[in-house]
Formats: sequence, structure tokens, C-alpha cells
Amino acid sequence: MQWKTVVLTILIVSLCFFAVPIRIGPNTSDQELKLFKSYVVRFNKSYRHNPDEYDKRFYRFQKSLRHINKMNDLRTSVNSAYYGLTQFSDLSEEEFMKLHLRPDISVRSAKHVISPHYHSHRSDESISQSRVTQRLKRALNNEIPIKFDWRMKNLITPVKAQGSCGACWAFSTIEVAETMFALKNGTLHSFSVQEMIDCAENGNFGCDGGDICSLLSWLIKKKVEIFPEVSYPLTRRTEQCKFNKTVSKNEGIKISEFTCDNFVGAEEELLNSIATHGPVAAAVNALSWQNYLGGVIQFHCDGAFSNLNHAVQIVGYDNSAPTPYYIVRNSWSTFFGDMGYLYIAIGNNMCGIANQVSSIDVI
Repeated sequence: MQWKTVVLTILIVSLCFFAVPIRIGPNTSDQELKLFKSYVVRFNKSYRHNPDEYDKRFYRFQKSLRHINKMNDLRTSVNSAYYGLTQFSDLSEEEFMKLHLRPDISVRSAKHVISPHYHSHRSDESISQSRVTQRLKRALNNEIPIKFDWRMKNLITPVKAQGSCGACWAFSTIEVAETMFALKNGTLHSFSVQEMIDCAENGNFGCDGGDICSLLSWLIKKKVEIFPEVSYPLTRRTEQCKFNKTVSKNEGIKISEFTCDNFVGAEEELLNSIATHGPVAAAVNALSWQNYLGGVIQFHCDGAFSNLNHAVQIVGYDNSAPTPYYIVRNSWSTFFGDMGYLYIAIGNNMCGIANQVSSIDVI
């Protein structure tokens, strides 16, 4: 699909208020420089008064413009993902990976690879080992809604921003726990991601990385209480654990059981889990999301397990859309994508979304 060249003045004004897909002509260095100046102001870039850094970022910005043009030209329908300027568009792909993704997630996650598709973990081994499997079988025997969105039930907390802290594994896990607590108790609260960043063991290293299944295993084994965010607020830095210092006990929640599943080739079971049990946390490959604005990602997002580098929450799906999709909540603030959300096509393990998925129960 070809994008018409937008009149420069309209584009710059629009850029100040909206994330818009763009189309730049072949000989437009002056136009690109004006666009970059507006970009720097819009995203309040710290290098605006540093000439050397400014020049370097402009070069990266120009490369992003070329890539954005290429990706938008590959769109096959009005529903396809579209791309434009984001807070990450002045980074190289290597910088984006280093600053905002965790390329070691696939290595960390390898020890949790499970096949076939369902495996559960419990805090009380006296519970019948078939309970969760029976729950899934009952779900599969029932017809699920053609579309489902936990946000519509007011059971999803606001989108968070992890900044430069590489703790997506903690954000996605706690986000699921928040909804499961609300389902169980009728009230929605934010719980402490920072507690996980500071305190989680079992191979998790705060802002320097971790993985969902290792975190859940630690929470189960140690019977850790997850405190409300107001009691243990987010700093986006790895700090000393405050378990016994500033936080009072018996005011949080505990994980009672969780799953660590592989749904590759069985995504209909994943849809069942989302609709009949709750949102899930998933490891993904987010490298191609650097300039994502909206629409359904259905191409150009590799699903190999070895390329997992990020973690997100899946809050719903829409099987009635022309291109059926998952509704995915990210932790890059509401500036990213569609107010912090993105949409990934169902059925082909796009972006690796079915490689490693976790559901949670709480007490």
C-alpha cells in the first residue's frame, strides 16, 4: 500500500499531538530535519542542546524513516500493522534491543520448555493433580465467545511504564496477578512490581533481567506475599529488598498455582484459557515493535523460541475481525502503540506469542 506524501506543515502539527504513520520522499533532508526538530520537542529528548549527540540521533532517525516507509509499503490491508515515529525512533536496532529488550529471555526460558501444552505448579501438593487439567478440558468442551476483552469488565489496571528497567518479566506477571485478585475478591488494586525487581531470586536479577516462569516458581516455593504498590512503590531501579523493613505483612496476595505452557500449534487452547480463566503473561519477540503505531501484526515478526526478548500480558482476543488478533498490553507507557496496547494475529505463533505462556491463581 502506498502512502501519499503529507504536506509538511500538517505533518509537523499532527506530530505534536498524535502518533501518525508517515511517508517521506526520496530527497527530503531539509524536510526530515524539520520533522526531527519537531520529534525532539514532542518527546522531550535530552540531547536537544548537545550538537554531537543531536547529529548522531538524527542519523538514526533518518534510518527509522526509511524502515517505516518500507514496513508501511508492505501492508496488505487497512487492518495490517502500520508504523510511524515513536519514542524509540532515534535508536538503532541494536540500541533498542539493548535498552528496552532482554535478548537473554530465550536462554532463561529454555529450562521451562514443556510439551505437550499444559503443565501446572501448585503451592499445595495435596491438591488433586488433575484439577487444572479438568478445568481446561471443561473449557474446551464449551463454546467460547468469538471475542473477549478483560478490559471491558474493568479488571485491568492502567498501563505501566518500565522505562529503561529490564523487568518486563515482573510487570507482566504482576499485571496478571492484579486481575486474578480482582476476579477473586471483587476489587481491582495495583500490586508491587518493585518488590519483584528488588527481591525475586531463582535467577532473576531485577532491572538486569529475569523470566516469568522463574519468578512464579520462586513465589510459589517461598510462599512470598506480593504487597500493594502503595506499600512498595515503583522506582524502576534495582534496590535492596525491603521485605522486613518498610512493608507490613498480611496486606498482599500469594500465588497459589500457575501454569507455564507452550501453545505452539494449539492456539485455540490459549484462547480458551484467556476467556475461561483470565489474562495471561507471555514471552514474545518485540524487536519489530520499535516503530509500531497500531493495526494487527501479521507479518515480519519472527516466532522462533530463540528470539524471545520481552514479556507482555494478553488481555483478550477478537476472532471476529478480518484478521483475528490477540489484544496485548505492553509496559512501555501509553505513548506506545494504541494507548499502550498492540494487536498480534492469532494462529501462526506471530512474534513467538505462543512459545511460553503463564496463567495464575492467587489466594
